[in-house]
Amino acid sequence: MPAVRIRRRKAVALASAAVLAGLAVPALTPATAGASAPAAQGRVAAVAAVAAYADYYEGAEGKTGEALKSALHSIISDQTKLSYSAVWNALKETDEDPSNSGNVILLYSGASRSKSLNGGDVGDWNREHVWAKSHGDFGTSTGPGTDIHHLRPSDVQVNSIRGNKDFDNGGSAVTNGGGSLTDSDSFEPRDAVKGDVARMILYMAVRYEGTDGWPDLEPNNSVSNGSAPYIGKLSVLKEWHEQDPPDSFEQHRNDVIFESYQHNRNPFIDHPEWVESIW
Repeated sequence: MPAVRIRRRKAVALASAAVLAGLAVPALTPATAGASAPAAQGRVAAVAAVAAYADYYEGAEGKTGEALKSALHSIISDQTKLSYSAVWNALKETDEDPSNSGNVILLYSGASRSKSLNGGDVGDWNREHVWAKSHGDFGTSTGPGTDIHHLRPSDVQVNSIRGNKDFDNGGSAVTNGGGSLTDSDSFEPRDAVKGDVARMILYMAVRYEGTDGWPDLEPNNSVSNGSAPYIGKLSVLKEWHEQDPPDSFEQHRNDVIFESYQHNRNPFIDHPEWVESIW
């Protein structure tokens, strides 16, 4: 493991422990898991994140626009890669229901479901690629296809309805979708995770820049992007990011991925202001 990663991880772990020791993670019920924290809690979490991960983001300090995007790409590309089969167990920890350690919270529906019901049958949950894997044709090979920063548990049927649609507002209610909507060319997740979806998409756009054998993934302002390495709509994703700021569930997930699995972070959870700075 590179020395710089060891130094960053130790510094982050120490700072994180000091800061988070005084922050209680509220218990979330299936109906509220993933919901936006109150404004005061959000501000506390943001301040805590800046303090805890300052060393990790040292190379991005003072930068904006493309320079910031490039610096963040260098930082978060230093990661451990998982196999697709290993994703199952990782998601059982990253998306664990805080109120029931035997369950995971499903992204789009918000339902709490047994960890043991992972699979492909009706009533199961499976591995949803929030950046649809057909947008760039990266499949499930190690790399973007197994990056758990954008892989989330989802009800099998809801996942099928979302398919590879771009994200946008509007449509009809998705059956058992927790308030999600869909139409012929787009999908709108429930309000409580709109920001989560936006930040996962923008993470992927920074992490995968076409420099390591994978496509250059970029958000645009279109839908029906097909197999092109693009996902829209950027303007809507930015609105969702503002409407639904990072909460304790999302921050905890980021911490678990960093400490136990990939050893990299989603910078837009730690620094929400960087979204506007880059896009």
